[in-house]
Amino acid sequence: MKRRNLLASAAMGLMLASGAFAQGMEHVKACFVYVGPIGDGGWTFQHHQGALAVQEKFGDKVEIQYQESVPEGADAERVLTQMALGGCNIIFTTSFGYMDATNAVAAKFPDVKFEHATGFKRDSANVSTYNARFYEGRAVEGLLAGRMTKSNKIGYIGSFPIPEVIMGINSYYLAAKKVNPNVELSVVWAFTWFDPAKEADAAKALIDQGVDVIASHTDSTAVLAEAAKTGGKVIGFGQASDMAEYKPSPRVSSVVDNWGPYYIERVQALLDGTYAQADTWAGIKGGEVMIGEITDAVPAEIKAEAEKLRDDIAAGTVHPFTGPLKKQDGSDWLAEGATAPDGDLLGMNFFVEGIKGDIPH
Repeated sequence: MKRRNLLASAAMGLMLASGAFAQGMEHVKACFVYVGPIGDGGWTFQHHQGALAVQEKFGDKVEIQYQESVPEGADAERVLTQMALGGCNIIFTTSFGYMDATNAVAAKFPDVKFEHATGFKRDSANVSTYNARFYEGRAVEGLLAGRMTKSNKIGYIGSFPIPEVIMGINSYYLAAKKVNPNVELSVVWAFTWFDPAKEADAAKALIDQGVDVIASHTDSTAVLAEAAKTGGKVIGFGQASDMAEYKPSPRVSSVVDNWGPYYIERVQALLDGTYAQADTWAGIKGGEVMIGEITDAVPAEIKAEAEKLRDDIAAGTVHPFTGPLKKQDGSDWLAEGATAPDGDLLGMNFFVEGIKGDIPH
């Protein structure tokens, strides 16, 4: 899987600035490429909400175009080429696996702006990257998991073994372990972003192992649908969007990706003539990562504890990766009081100490 080779050398200089494009535009055609359907209820749904926010903000100054369920690889390059030829002024490519296609097509169309979600390559001046610190939300989920589990067995469904997913798993586990030293984490890899059948099978596998709290890094509501079949024995979280139809249980909270403000900001910059190449990685503080309502299925004192963790992360007084921490193999990683550098997170290819199981290669 081409997605997985992120290394620490990808560490960002956050918010790069190259020359701004001094000439504003009277009308912008903003285009979006989605890895799943807009009705997935999760990742793609939330990106599309951001696109709709652009349309609502700018009205007839902006034309929106999008294409759903575009496979990563050659298909993405074809779609991007068609969009560039079709008059798109800015193209948002909303999955990590679009990185090579984005950069390849951008090199051929220097007057089109390309924005790649969760990637690190900016091979041309017209390529920007944007990301969200999802791991901050995973810490809040982990605290809830550690407090709410009755079996002391919690689970996580991984999509692909790339740093974005691995850091989420580690953050979830560390926060759970901090409040419940007896907790054990099981990880199942689905090897898909969106496949409700595979996601449901992964959830069933965890439930069969006695897991009673499940987090996931896949895009559909299938995991919560499986949890709902247990009659209250298993709880989980909304992923990427709120998945509110499963409140108050099994969905007891959610990590919501809030892309609208960023999309509006970038389109506004094109209209204003202030657009410049950028690389951003915002989190709870910036509002790009939001914690959905913690429902009444969670006892009030645990809810308060989770909300405090959310607020402390936003304030910068708590970092989900704070030493002393070791890697899974027992080697030292972070010293007492040290926090993980962004480069370590962006290239993360290891589990922390205490997680069982291997990361697939």
